[in-house]
Amino acid sequence: MGTGYSIKIVGLPAGIDSKALEHSIIKLLVNINSVMSTYQQDSELSRFNRNHSTQWVAVSSALATVVTEAQKISQLSQGAFDVTVGSLVNLWGFGPVHLTSEIPSLHQIEQAKEQVNFNLLKIRSLPPALKKERGDLYVDLSAIAKGYGVDQVATLLESQGINNYLVDIGGEERLKGYGPKGTAWRVAIEQPLAGERKVAHILDLTVGAVATSGDYRNYFDQNGKRYSHIINPSTGWPITHNLASVTVFSATAMEADGLATAILVLGPEQGFQLAEREQIAALLLIKTPAGFREEVTTHFMSNFLLGKSAE
Repeated sequence: MGTGYSIKIVGLPAGIDSKALEHSIIKLLVNINSVMSTYQQDSELSRFNRNHSTQWVAVSSALATVVTEAQKISQLSQGAFDVTVGSLVNLWGFGPVHLTSEIPSLHQIEQAKEQVNFNLLKIRSLPPALKKERGDLYVDLSAIAKGYGVDQVATLLESQGINNYLVDIGGEERLKGYGPKGTAWRVAIEQPLAGERKVAHILDLTVGAVATSGDYRNYFDQNGKRYSHIINPSTGWPITHNLASVTVFSATAMEADGLATAILVLGPEQGFQLAEREQIAALLLIKTPAGFREEVTTHFMSNFLLGKSAE
C-alpha cells in the first residue's frame, strides 16, 4: 500500500500469542495487496486491468466487495469518485505505469478521459465477477482499498476476542473500546500543510472509523503551481479548488476512505452539500488567505462536537 501501519491493542485476551497474531495480520495485509495493488504486476487487479476482454471475468469476493462499495460512492457523488480514473492517475505520474513530473498535453488528457467512466464497469455478486464495457478501462482502488484493509484487520482482531484496539494504515483508522489509560482513543486530525505535521483537532472516540483525504502529501510543483494526486475524473486535471482536506467518520474505514475522496474532488461547496444531504459526518478544511477555515456538517456536530462517540 506504499505506507506504514500501526496496531494498538489494550488487554490482549488470555491464550492469544502476540507473535502469532502479528503474523496473521501481516499475512492478511499481504493477501489484500496481492488482490488490489496496482503496483504488483501479478495482483488480481493488475491482471484484470491487463485483460481487455469485455466478457465477465471471475474475481475474488474481496475484490467484488471493494468495487461494489466504490460504485455505490460513485453513484452517490455522480462520478466525482471513480475507480476507473486510473488512466488519468497514471498519465499524471501518480501511479505505477507512467512516472513523470511533467504536465500532460491536452490531447493526452482527453484521450485518457475516454477511458474513465464508472458506468462502464459492471459487477456480478454471485458468482463474483467484473465486466468492462470498454476493454481498456483501468481500475485503481487506491482511494478505498486501504480503508478495506483497516476493516479487515479490525475484523481479525475482534474474531480473537480483542475489543480495545486502534488500527491505522497510512492515516486511515478504525477503533473500538478504550486506550491504555482506560479512556477513549484520541484521534488527531492534521492541518493540511505540505512538509510539516501540525494537529488541527484531537477527538476522543470509542468506536468507528476515520479517514482523511488531502491534496498536501502527494504532488509535484511546476512553474510555481502545485499539481495534486487527487484527479477530477470529469476534467482530467488535478483538483484546483481551495478545499485542502476532508475528514470523514463512518462505521467502516472503507466507506470513510471513499467518501472523503469524493467530497474532496467535489470541492468546498458541492462536497459540503453532498455530505449534508447524505448525513455524512465530515470536517472540511478550506484554504483562505488568512489560514484554514473549517466547515463541519450537521452530523459531525451532533455526533462529535457534542461529546458523543462515532457510531
